[in-house]
Amino acid sequence: KEMERLGIDLSWKSSQIEGNTYSLLETERLLKEKQTASGKTKEEAVMLLNHKDALDFILDVPDYLKDLTVARIEEIHALLTKELGVERNIRHRRVGITGTNYTPLDNEFQIREALEDTVRLINGKSNIFEKALLALVLLSYIQAFTDGNKRTARIVSNGILIANGYCPISFRTVDSIDYKKAMLMFYEQNNIAAFKRIFIDQFLFAVKTYF
Repeated sequence: KEMERLGIDLSWKSSQIEGNTYSLLETERLLKEKQTASGKTKEEAVMLLNHKDALDFILDVPDYLKDLTVARIEEIHALLTKELGVERNIRHRRVGITGTNYTPLDNEFQIREALEDTVRLINGKSNIFEKALLALVLLSYIQAFTDGNKRTARIVSNGILIANGYCPISFRTVDSIDYKKAMLMFYEQNNIAAFKRIFIDQFLFAVKTYF
């Protein structure tokens, strides 16, 4: 029951951060009863349902992200962007990020190398929270895919927590603007402090609220 509630909250908030306009109640109706909200796009409903599928997948196969690989990150990305017209696998073209001068790598081989380095770094850490936080910020930073990077980072981060016996994070009480500001601070200054605070606060919220 608690995990179902967390899954609804995570699907809603992770999608809201990406501009999805479904309310929490509308999200609950969609995920529980497959009832779409009026006045919303089909893509918004698909985004939410994909989140549920991705979370269900890592709950069904809890060891999936115990050892991170590039292929497994690509698989999570594919689940999250299914039927949304997003190219699968590592991008071949440049992407820009609104609101920042930071420009991600634009060479497919450099992107793959950066992902492989990130996977090695994360797998080499012993602290589970450090692993999950690094996945959250570095996968967002590298922007390996044409779209869906931050969603993939949130699910992979949660997958690492689940694989190691910790509860996942829904991000439910984080303000979307604060989340984006913390991410921009990391993009531009490589300063992880604001994001670390969000991560800690949201983990504590998850423990108190769902478990």
